[in-house]
Amino acid sequence: MLIVAMLLGASMYIIYREADVLHPYGAAGLAFVKVAQPVMLFTMLFLSFCRIKPSDLKLKGWMWWLLIAQGLLFVAPTLGFMLLGGFSGAMSDMRVSVEAFTLCMICPTATACSVLTAKLGGDRAAVMTYTILINLLVAILVPAVVPLVHPGANMDFAEDFLLIISKVFPMLIMPCLLAWVVRYLTPKLHRLLLDYTELAFTVWAVSLTFAILMSVRAIYHSGAGVATLGFIALASLVSCTFQFWFGKRVGNAPCYANRDDAGFNAERRVNSLTAGQVMGQKNTVFAIWMGYTFLDPLSSVAGGFYSIWHNVFNSWQLYRQRKATSPADKL
Repeated sequence: MLIVAMLLGASMYIIYREADVLHPYGAAGLAFVKVAQPVMLFTMLFLSFCRIKPSDLKLKGWMWWLLIAQGLLFVAPTLGFMLLGGFSGAMSDMRVSVEAFTLCMICPTATACSVLTAKLGGDRAAVMTYTILINLLVAILVPAVVPLVHPGANMDFAEDFLLIISKVFPMLIMPCLLAWVVRYLTPKLHRLLLDYTELAFTVWAVSLTFAILMSVRAIYHSGAGVATLGFIALASLVSCTFQFWFGKRVGNAPCYANRDDAGFNAERRVNSLTAGQVMGQKNTVFAIWMGYTFLDPLSSVAGGFYSIWHNVFNSWQLYRQRKATSPADKL
């Protein structure tokens, strides 16, 4: 389903670009996508939060290491910029690539991550907890650090903190609050909604079609040469590969599972899968917005490439899981 969604999204934009007869409808189509995407993301999160009680949101030890890694790999290149005086001239491609890498590192967890993580057998509540934490970290670090690289941005910390929070709150906090209001005030409706929580995965597949369409559009509109796009694509791929690997490695540490529990190894597998997903699966629409708003606009293309890399990997994970659990394989 995800592979079809990705191919469909890319094909839709390419067809639009090549078919002049469709160009008059471009503005209306773009307006529709910009409205439909937030609605679908809100729906996915709302359905996911319906399965989670407030008491399920607990901090886990591996979360701190992931937050530290994401923060350091965003700040460290920034300090490098300051020490080297930035990159210019022939090194401009390298500068954009470094910004693209840091953008992919600090980008918060995808709002749809809980849907896919649950599908893979991970910890849905842990995903929600980490998503809240990383969004708060982004809201603090980005306005504090970016002016060091782009001193002409005239960024006021308080204003930009509120700007980022305004992007996060409607898509993250509101679905959570609404789901808990439904849980405690209308229990019958809540029980009914529990029967439809799996619908979130289908909604995500449709949302992915639009996300890839917008990613391909961002690449087309970047105006960058092939070499520059190649550097950005490589930077986003390295970032994606590292974050999935690092998250899984940290989550798999024995110290984060109960050694006295018979399900010790199973808990380690769940932690490893969940940590890999929350660090590797990104809110790429948010990344594109951050690139345009706070960094070199060209770096925002990294969000488009990253969307392709992490969804290809997730598609492979779902395929491998389905193959491992299919009746034919068991025979």
